[in-house]
Amino acid sequence: MKASDADILIIPGYTNSGPSHWQSRWEAKLSTARRVEQAEWTKPVREDWIARIAEEVNASTRPVVLVAHSLGVASAIHAIPLFRKPVAGAFLVAPPDVTNPDIRPKHLMTFGPYPRDPLPFPSITVASRNDPFGSYEHADDIASSWGSFLVDAGESGHINADSGHGPWPEGTMVFAQFLSRLSG
Repeated sequence: MKASDADILIIPGYTNSGPSHWQSRWEAKLSTARRVEQAEWTKPVREDWIARIAEEVNASTRPVVLVAHSLGVASAIHAIPLFRKPVAGAFLVAPPDVTNPDIRPKHLMTFGPYPRDPLPFPSITVASRNDPFGSYEHADDIASSWGSFLVDAGESGHINADSGHGPWPEGTMVFAQFLSRLSG
């Protein structure tokens, strides 16, 4: 599948992805990409975030590819039962451990626990070995339950602009490979 054959939904996490974040850069470069906007980025409400993602998937006219980061991963996974349109695949980056009582802000725990059913579409989960919002072991465990291919990003922090992942060329290459293997 080519990027132009898909509706690429950019699903940011808590506080949105700023202009230097890799998600914002991808959105600007990919002609069929659009951001799933949330009404409240700093006080996320699980039901609202899930409903917005489902709304965008269900409004799509081409096969959907989800590109989720952090809390966007949890939201996208919870939204799956509401999808009425086909999803070709999901690229899931830095899933936070939303069941960890030490997560801050505390209300992010309302997005847990993750459903553990196998995903109904191909997926890749990219995880860091030193992500302050979720351990690599946690990402490995949930990716395994989803049937998602796990990519070890090494010590990459939260894989965001703050950890030096604005352009993120390695992510671009992995995403391009993933996209090329998807069928519409």
